Amino acid sequence: MSVDRTTIDLWVGVFVALGFAALLGLAMKVGNLTSSKIGATYSVTAAFENVGSLKPNAPVKSAGVVVGRVDNIVFNGANYEAVVTIKIDKRYAFPTDTFANIYTAGLLGEQYVGLEAGGDEVVLKNGDKIAKTQDAIVLEKMISQFLFSKASETDAKSATTPASPVAADSALNNNLKGAKSTELGDPPF
Repeated sequence: MSVDRTTIDLWVGVFVALGFAALLGLAMKVGNLTSSKIGATYSVTAAFENVGSLKPNAPVKSAGVVVGRVDNIVFNGANYEAVVTIKIDKRYAFPTDTFANIYTAGLLGEQYVGLEAGGDEVVLKNGDKIAKTQDAIVLEKMISQFLFSKASETDAKSATTPASPVAADSALNNNLKGAKSTELGDPPF
């Protein structure tokens, strides 16, 4: 009977160890800590007014394919911008008029840098700067702008309606009298 108990304990231990290994692998995948197939790289920089929640080691994609990784993000106090250093695989050459945009994967997913190639003949080299950038869209900012616009619409509507319920009833009664007079053929005054 003790052999059976030992065997059960052994199997439980194996399943617990496999569960921990699966959780560790999932955590590394979510945190972008898994190894990537990026070989030799060259570095370029791009300045953004707002990087949102972009983090180092975030993917850099072009046409949905990972072509590099975010290496570093620093704040430039001289012009109040975030300077993002991007490492791009040397297999991929991008024109100097490439756009660097910060996108969000899904509604609340991770942020990444998307590169949209331009049409210039000259390509980016190590140390170059991407001049054309688009900042991250911050969901909280969009929600506050939407709510503010709705609040201003409500304020505008309340300014056109009568202030007191008595005035509103009076205006409604006058409109009804005018409508009845019009139906009967009498002038509305």
